Amino acid sequence: MNALREPQAGQFRPMLFADLREITLIERRAYEFCWTDGIFRDCIRTGYFCRVLQIPHGPIQGYGILSAAAGEAHILNLCVREELQGRGLARQVLDHLLDLAYSVQTQTVFLEVRPSNHRAVRLYSAAGFCEIGLRIGYYPAAKGKEDALVMAKELPERGK
Repeated sequence: MNALREPQAGQFRPMLFADLREITLIERRAYEFCWTDGIFRDCIRTGYFCRVLQIPHGPIQGYGILSAAAGEAHILNLCVREELQGRGLARQVLDHLLDLAYSVQTQTVFLEVRPSNHRAVRLYSAAGFCEIGLRIGYYPAAKGKEDALVMAKELPERGK
């Protein structure tokens, strides 16, 4: 059975420089305006939480990048292999990033998302993120710029 047709249970692990070829291929297929290899390298070097969801001895299914400092966290990137989208893997990656944020005593998690990315907006809303603002002309677009919805989620205090 092809691992890309029927997603198997993946495991999370740190993103490695050796993963970047596969990750940038996934990124290019998922987004018209995608991150470069250099951006991913900088995130790993900086010590952000860079995680991949991978089938043991198989392909990377998805990945996420989270920065955290001073009680706040920011989801910088979350992506699932295009042919596996719509199967709950993005929610797994999101939940993993939220667990990481909680583990370092983050109070609020922020993210930006394109309003035209309806699936992502639904995912974040279903996970408890609320729209708190709008960044005008934040993203490059085929015809100029696209705004970004700014969303946030408050995490529970430890022990509650």
